Amino acid sequence: MAKESVTARQRKREALVSKYAAKRAALKAEGNYQALSELPRNSSPVRLKNRCQLTGRPRGYIRYFGMSRIVFRDMALNGKIPGVKKASW
Repeated sequence: MAKESVTARQRKREALVSKYAAKRAALKAEGNYQALSELPRNSSPVRLKNRCQLTGRPRGYIRYFGMSRIVFRDMALNGKIPGVKKASW
């Protein structure tokens, strides 16, 4: 489980990215890189990190499900993810 401060920082970055997305796109289209550099650094989508939505774990992230491999396995074995079953051959 990630620290609450780390997940809070991630949520803050996500909010800034969505807030400045239109302005950032317009400045990029203009080619006004001076004004683009004056925007907050955390408003850049590059600074976002893929994290598990339930635990905040940054590693072993499965993008399609939005969670880490550990949470995914636990939920799949408990039948909480529809359409997912354990493979056997």
